[in-house]
Amino acid sequence: MSYDDVKKIWMNGRLVDFADAKVHAFSHVLHYGSAMFEGARAYKTKSGSAAFRLDDHIKRLYDSCKVYRMEVPYTIAEFKEAIFETIRANGFEECYIRPLVYRGVGALGVNPFGSPVEVLIAVWRWGKYLGPEAVEKGVDVCVS
Repeated sequence: MSYDDVKKIWMNGRLVDFADAKVHAFSHVLHYGSAMFEGARAYKTKSGSAAFRLDDHIKRLYDSCKVYRMEVPYTIAEFKEAIFETIRANGFEECYIRPLVYRGVGALGVNPFGSPVEVLIAVWRWGKYLGPEAVEKGVDVCVS
């Protein structure tokens, strides 16, 4: 996996250059792990690119944030459009999608409420997650 061809990351409402996508050292997330994330994929299909079950992924992210009392500062429709905007800005037809909602710079301490909720969306090319042999030979999995 390489990030060489990633040009833009969506952070807090705007696209920023890959090199400028930074999180501060005093962000709550770095000290206390106050973040929620999802992992989704966009695939190239015969009728264009399509994000697999994106609505379900976004809903699960928002539900997780609600449990942790992190109100996402964007509507679901805005968030979904931001994902597509990020994919387009990078020129990808297929990619991995990693939205992340986290607590930024504010008050350090176990209570996260003094730190703002921030959002980023990163996308990158990522081949077959379990390797190319998984398609031919299958994989061992279990549900716990």
